[in-house]
Amino acid sequence: MGDEGNQQGGAQDNRRLHSYPLIRHSDMNEEMRTEAMELCVTACEKFASNNEAAAKLIKESMDKKFGASWHAVVGEGFGFEIKHEVRNLLYMFFGGTIAIVVWKCS
Repeated sequence: MGDEGNQQGGAQDNRRLHSYPLIRHSDMNEEMRTEAMELCVTACEKFASNNEAAAKLIKESMDKKFGASWHAVVGEGFGFEIKHEVRNLLYMFFGGTIAIVVWKCS
């Protein structure tokens, strides 16, 4: 019985650990990174079952806040290779399975 309780507790801890935003890579300055991360979390929570709508909200909000030509990808199980303007990239995870890439490219 003791082992089962530990395994269940470990699974709960694991889910809790991965529910917060996790930045995988970013070259943004701290202020922009914080704003972009908060925007991504808000979009993914608002459109939990619609990645396309979340990406659209992220892109449009970044365009308004930081100037035009932002791009966003929200989803599970994708790879990417992009060129971007220096200091304008954020790659993060949210909710354990959702990956978000935001970058600026003129």
